[in-house]
Order: sequence, then C-alpha cells, then structure tokens
Amino acid sequence: MTLNGIQDLIPFLNYLKDRKLYFQLEHSSHETFTVSIHLIGHRVEVDFYDDHVDYSIFSGDESVLDDQKTLFAMLEEQSA
Repeated sequence: MTLNGIQDLIPFLNYLKDRKLYFQLEHSSHETFTVSIHLIGHRVEVDFYDDHVDYSIFSGDESVLDDQKTLFAMLEEQSA
C-alpha cells in the first residue's frame, strides 16, 4: 500500500481495521487528519494532507507511575 494524500485515508483506516489495530482519528488542524495508532511500546501518528502523508513514531517503556506531583507539574508546565 502506498499513501499519497487524503484520498488514501479511508483505505488506510480499513487496512488498520482488517488487522484489528487500535487507532484514533483526529482533525485538529484545518489542513490535516491525524491517525494515532497505539502499538506495544510505540505510538504512531500518521498525518494525511491533500497531497502527501507523513508520520512520527513515539517510543517509550510504558512505565506506570504514581507520583502525582510530577504529573501535575508536567501538566501545568505544558499549559502555561
């Protein structure tokens, strides 16, 4: 499968559904749709534009944390 732009969004979503992969579809910008795919140890964001597609991979160890002070400090820092 080759992705060339927004016209390939529905076929890509069907591709993910056929493989039973969990995803979310977001439209936070007037020029792009983002598909977030959640995999073990990774989150992949695929951005569909009119004429192209790009993606980012976010990796982590998925540690479970319980330090709420750190949680709220991070949230405050990002919202400032």
